[in-house]
Amino acid sequence: MKNLSDIINVLPRMKSGDDLIAALEVLPEYNPEICNTDASVRLMALSDLYRVYIPSQMSLEIYSKLYLALLRSMQKKGTKLAVQQQNQNYRVIMQQEYNGIMGGSDSFTIIGASGIGKSSAISRAINLITENRVIEAENPYTNVVPCVIVQCPFDSSVKGLLLEILRKVDEVLDSKYYQNALRARATTDMLIGSVSQVALNHIGMLVVDEIQNVANSKNGKSLIGALTQLINNSGISICMVGTPESSRFFESAMQLARRSVGLQYTTMSNDKYFQEFCKVMFRYQYVKQKTEITDGILAWLYEHSAGITSVVVALIHDAQEIAILNGKEILNLESLNEAYQKRLSLLHGYIQPSVSLGKQTSKIKRKAIVHTAENETLDDCVSIADFVTKAKNENIDIVQLLKSNMPVVEVAV
Repeated sequence: MKNLSDIINVLPRMKSGDDLIAALEVLPEYNPEICNTDASVRLMALSDLYRVYIPSQMSLEIYSKLYLALLRSMQKKGTKLAVQQQNQNYRVIMQQEYNGIMGGSDSFTIIGASGIGKSSAISRAINLITENRVIEAENPYTNVVPCVIVQCPFDSSVKGLLLEILRKVDEVLDSKYYQNALRARATTDMLIGSVSQVALNHIGMLVVDEIQNVANSKNGKSLIGALTQLINNSGISICMVGTPESSRFFESAMQLARRSVGLQYTTMSNDKYFQEFCKVMFRYQYVKQKTEITDGILAWLYEHSAGITSVVVALIHDAQEIAILNGKEILNLESLNEAYQKRLSLLHGYIQPSVSLGKQTSKIKRKAIVHTAENETLDDCVSIADFVTKAKNENIDIVQLLKSNMPVVEVAV
């Protein structure tokens, strides 16, 4: 590419529809014959489950948002305003004079529950958008990194984030911005000018992950203010990615809220996509006895994952690992429940299954007073065993008795 102003022509064509879904999808090759190999081989191959990626509506929206944000940012490269901003950034570094020329409010957020696949969707989208890791221009000569991804420091340190941006740029361009900043013992004010200059010349879009760290730090507002100044002084688009915890922080003030308009996602419902996702994951079986997924297993997976896809993958992976190690060699409700009990115990407080199959997986809330179908008060019935005894003594249908006292969902197995 000769002119920097033509940089947008280097970006790959924006995809949509079935072409986009096919490009985002990742399905590792699977050979059923592997089930007859040694346990060690199968345990190693089991990790392919974590490579599976099935695009959802969230994936398509994130791709479009990132592509358009990068396009807006790239359109500013090589313009007259960009040259004026370069001169102004030099004065910021040397004379501490602040005057953003590029301006704009090219920042947005991608906020969603932990484990629903935000980072995976962003990673897949960026891989499609930035086919070229570095874009080279001859007039003027410069190299541009289409997307730089950094993590928000745990203490929301402004200086720490700015230095990390320089370090990431150095990794790709083999430059020495980070070393020079350390050698000069640059202050935070000087770093903002330096990073603005580097972003203007070499960065297309900046993605800041784990932005929820700003919510629990006294430096949170300072860091968002630094990012705002970076937008005004460089014209690049900045995407902030985090959990719903960050929403409360951005909603606390108008100047924060206007910088955080973007995409928000919650856990998935038990819809067609979730069921198809489970069915695809169930095809990757490495145990000797292959089984088919049933409606009962689908219901169990949703209830014991709370609609979080990463938990589904962990359950299916760990259930097969346990089945291979203990010699049972089958992926069924028993092995899934064993994985839920042994491997996901720390998540039980965040997942409240209403369906109990096999061994009980959730505690039944104690009730001081429970009413039967016949409107009789059972002061002592606080467990299933008590209801069973009551049903036998009074010749009452146990299923109807349970339904009249607690939520019960019947699942076909």
